[in-house]
Amino acid sequence: MIGLIQRVSSASVAVDARCVASIGRGLLVLLCAQRGDDTGQAAALLERILGYRVFADERGRMNRSLRDLASEPSGAGLLLVPQFTLAADTRSGTRPSFTPAAPPDLARELFDWMVVKARDSFQATGAGVFGADMAVSLVNDGPVTFWLEVSPESGRRERSANAGRT
Repeated sequence: MIGLIQRVSSASVAVDARCVASIGRGLLVLLCAQRGDDTGQAAALLERILGYRVFADERGRMNRSLRDLASEPSGAGLLLVPQFTLAADTRSGTRPSFTPAAPPDLARELFDWMVVKARDSFQATGAGVFGADMAVSLVNDGPVTFWLEVSPESGRRERSANAGRT
């Protein structure tokens, strides 16, 4: 799975000119499922997103994560937006190929699963609408943008490494 994370001052997503989700300070994450992905990759990516240190500490260094900010009065939000175009193969020609993207039914299932798990772990989670024509607005803070990717192989290693841990 791919997650393009952007640290934002604010972000929102609208469908048919109606806001379906918005956050203040936090992370906007564009999500894409690729062929071969399953809930193992989704879980590993979600853990990386929630723990990724992109927010400034008291010295101005990027040492704080969404989880770190959750306990603060000002808090932080997480906005998940499906975006299959992140899987585009752009290595040749002038038209992208989307064959690396997961089939739509699987991609929807993984996106929905991730939203549920994110809300279980991090209350201030909003989400876009899979398959909808969305208008995404954001104020990128920094700008700070990172590409996170969990491949099927690394997701399997992640699950194996955590087997038996409590």
